[in-house]
Amino acid sequence: METEASCGQNNFEMSETLATFLASTPLLEEAWRVCNIANISFPGAYLVERIGSVAYIAFSGRQMTSGSDQKCRNLVALSKEDGGVFAPLYRHSEAEEPMVHHGMLKLFFSMFPSLQIQIADLMGKVKSIVISGHCIGGTTASLSALFLLCHLLSLSVYPPMSVLCITFGSPLLGNEALHRSIRRQRWGENFCHVVSKHDIMPRLLLAEIVNLIPHIQALLQFWHCCMASPHLPVAGLSSQVPSDLKRILFISVLKDLELLTQADDPSESLFWPFGSYVFCCQEGAICVENVASVMKMLHLMMATGSPNQSIEDHLKYGDYVAKVSRQFLQARNFEEGIPDSSYEAGVALALQSSDLTDKEPVVVMAKECLQMAQHSDKPNLNAANLAIKLSKIVPYRAEIEWYKACCDEADDQMGYYDSFKLTGASRREGRVNINRHRLAQFWNSVIHMLENNKLPHDFDRRGKWVNASHFYKLLVEPLDIADYYRTGMHRERGHYIEHGRERRYEVFDKWWRERSVPEEENKRSKFASLTQDSCFWARVEEAKEWLDNVRSERDATKRQQLWHKIDNFEAYARQLINNKEVSKDVLAKNSSFSRWMEEWKEMKSQVQQITPLFPGFVDGKVVP
Repeated sequence: METEASCGQNNFEMSETLATFLASTPLLEEAWRVCNIANISFPGAYLVERIGSVAYIAFSGRQMTSGSDQKCRNLVALSKEDGGVFAPLYRHSEAEEPMVHHGMLKLFFSMFPSLQIQIADLMGKVKSIVISGHCIGGTTASLSALFLLCHLLSLSVYPPMSVLCITFGSPLLGNEALHRSIRRQRWGENFCHVVSKHDIMPRLLLAEIVNLIPHIQALLQFWHCCMASPHLPVAGLSSQVPSDLKRILFISVLKDLELLTQADDPSESLFWPFGSYVFCCQEGAICVENVASVMKMLHLMMATGSPNQSIEDHLKYGDYVAKVSRQFLQARNFEEGIPDSSYEAGVALALQSSDLTDKEPVVVMAKECLQMAQHSDKPNLNAANLAIKLSKIVPYRAEIEWYKACCDEADDQMGYYDSFKLTGASRREGRVNINRHRLAQFWNSVIHMLENNKLPHDFDRRGKWVNASHFYKLLVEPLDIADYYRTGMHRERGHYIEHGRERRYEVFDKWWRERSVPEEENKRSKFASLTQDSCFWARVEEAKEWLDNVRSERDATKRQQLWHKIDNFEAYARQLINNKEVSKDVLAKNSSFSRWMEEWKEMKSQVQQITPLFPGFVDGKVVP
């Protein structure tokens, strides 16, 4: 229990750190100030303002997306629309593609040319850029921040420029894959979404709103008029919105939110939040970053409001920001005494800040929501447990290493690969085979956990795991290849690389390519302990087939193609050998590769004798 509580507390601390920072600096107030100016003076555009070493870019909330039609929740894959602008978000996506709201993406690109010029002008002149936006301007701000982060990543800017995106009452932007891509890049901490307690706008895209388009368009027009005249009283203006319109929107959105949160599975939602969410009200604010908790808080806070409040709250961010900056999580007296743990104290204090403590049974559900992180999968704890499991499988790996060393020193001079392939039924090889399957099971479970968000988002970039997976691949994949060809699977499915390779090896290839530690440029002075191409023996098996086929092939064109394939493989193998990137078992006297090289030399010798008599024998130009 102590461990669980500490994990929950850490989740609180991580999300509260950003909010506390914002509340204790001018950033939040300045971000809203420039947003308000943009709303008044720059409709459909944005404002750029420099204050010392910080640049503020604020997008006006007075703009309409081209998605305000029957496809208002239409998502589009970034890779199909962005021309490579957001490539780091999808370049190495393994499953579902990151997708964003189509209309909002088009709106962003309508401003993109001028935005590029503005950001280029700021580069080198400021240390930080704060990008903000109100209403739909918030989604444009989020896309602009993602563009800037991708751009800085491609430039490898050092020291890195600080980028922070602060949105106010912004609708959601994209799907679960976008959320995961942002987490994988470790950019979640660059986004802070401020949501007032009852504001309907951030909740709209979580509901089925196809039949509500005319109502939403009328509401946006009302909000735009209010943004242009912020000095007018909000309460008085909201009476201009028809009561039926407010009631229908409120009930429809609240109903769908309730159904979504009852499912207890965020994946049911078309749109996913990312970054940290600061929920604010008259009493203060709380900060949440867990996806399920964000969605539940969106529902619970709106459920305590009314149709009028859901409309008016979208226009009160100036008041809320001023209050948050003065009293964010300020000390309060606990009416029922001090809680037993600091974690429970944090929950109680957060509930007071959300102004839900006197609203039964909502307060019970809100408390469960804030405690959700304590009982959900804990990525860092899971990673720690995996490290323990990794240490426990070391003996299996060590036994395979011992087996390889024995094979490499054996009198038969066949080497590691051929020994396992030809004598796999023996007791010794049988034990190695069991260890091979045990290791595969472990590494498959690692990939499954990572892809299901049960491990830290940067797990596949941590040196320990990248190196361990790479070593496993180099050591064990040759055994998988040997087993594949020994059991004749190549005759049923086709050759190993294209038809038999396990997905985990492809994943580990990707981890190794993307590792942050560059490859050593020093040339090897001795042969590698493990061949650096884990598929080398599969290439040998294909080359053996080519050599057999070229002997019997009567079609000159096909014979030429086979000959060039063999030539290319020989050149590749020689390069590995010259660079000492192969293990000595490759060069063992009776290894498959050595025997293949002898046969290949013999064939080339025969062809050299035939060529003077039949010019063009290899290239297919010989005249019969």
